[in-house]
Amino acid sequence: MAKADRLYFENLVASADYACKAAEYLVHCLNNYKYEDLRLMMVTMHEHENAGDTKKHEMSAALARAFVTPVDREDLALISQNIDDVTDSIEEVLQAFYMYRIQTVVPEAIDFAHRITECCTLMKDMLVEFVNFKKPQKLHELIVELSHREEVCDKLYIDATMLLADRCDNALDIISWREIYNRLENCADACEHVGDCVDMVVMKNS
Repeated sequence: MAKADRLYFENLVASADYACKAAEYLVHCLNNYKYEDLRLMMVTMHEHENAGDTKKHEMSAALARAFVTPVDREDLALISQNIDDVTDSIEEVLQAFYMYRIQTVVPEAIDFAHRITECCTLMKDMLVEFVNFKKPQKLHELIVELSHREEVCDKLYIDATMLLADRCDNALDIISWREIYNRLENCADACEHVGDCVDMVVMKNS
């Protein structure tokens, strides 16, 4: 593959790396949680999100200049956007902790954040392999595994939500945590969407 073509795949991997960093930082924030530190934590998280945005804009600019691309430019743009959505959704989790004035983190939220990190790492592994989309056996295995990890997050979401009635003393706490769990689930869904887009490219080029 030509060096110019490899730049697109390298950009996607770099973008996924920022999603991984955001997920890892979310785990750090929840493991070291103090509500009074959240403003500073949100600044750091936004730096990861902004770096991911930069990669997305670089991809858009490269696609606008390109005459020929290794796969359809619309597919590359869609994958790039979906990776950016992962990083955005992770930032939105931390924002929810701030907006709902969460004072104490429950174990289920930390577990969920770890699962999101696993999803992001697997998503990045998949994108590293994406350059070999014409020989997709390993790529297909990673796509299937990513879907499985999202299903694990689905179960965690259901189990954690069911515990809210026993864990929370008032309706406002239930509403707040339900929103946080929704946002965590959105992170897993966003990772799976990237896998679905890559799978679509593989099928189109088989």
